[in-house]
Amino acid sequence: MADSIEFDALWEDFHRVVNMTSAELAAWLRVRDAGEAAEPLPEEAGTPTGQHVLAILQKRRTDLTDDDVRVMHRVVDTVGDLVDMEDEPEPETAAADTRRRHRLMTLGHDPLKP
Repeated sequence: MADSIEFDALWEDFHRVVNMTSAELAAWLRVRDAGEAAEPLPEEAGTPTGQHVLAILQKRRTDLTDDDVRVMHRVVDTVGDLVDMEDEPEPETAAADTRRRHRLMTLGHDPLKP
C-alpha cells in the first residue's frame, strides 16, 4: 500500500510542477528546436526528456511504465531544484533567467504561469 501512496504523491507532484498542457509543451518543443536550416519532425522535436514528459502527459495513470515513473521523479526533482534557485537573493542576468525559464519549459514547467 505504501507504493500506492508514494505513487499518488508522485502523480500529484508531477502534475503540480508540470504546469504546461501537452499542447503547450509540444508547441514549445517545436519552437525550441526550430532552426534556420531545418526543423525536426514535430514528434521528434525537443529533448528526449521533454518528449518523455509529453508522452506521460498523454497517458493515463494505469498506462505508465517504470521508465515513466523514473522520468516523473527526475522532472519533479529537477524542477524543484531549479525553482529553489529562483528564490535565491542573488541577482540574475536576463540571459541566465531566460536560460533557466527555457530549461524549465523543456520539462513542462513555465515559471511565468500562475
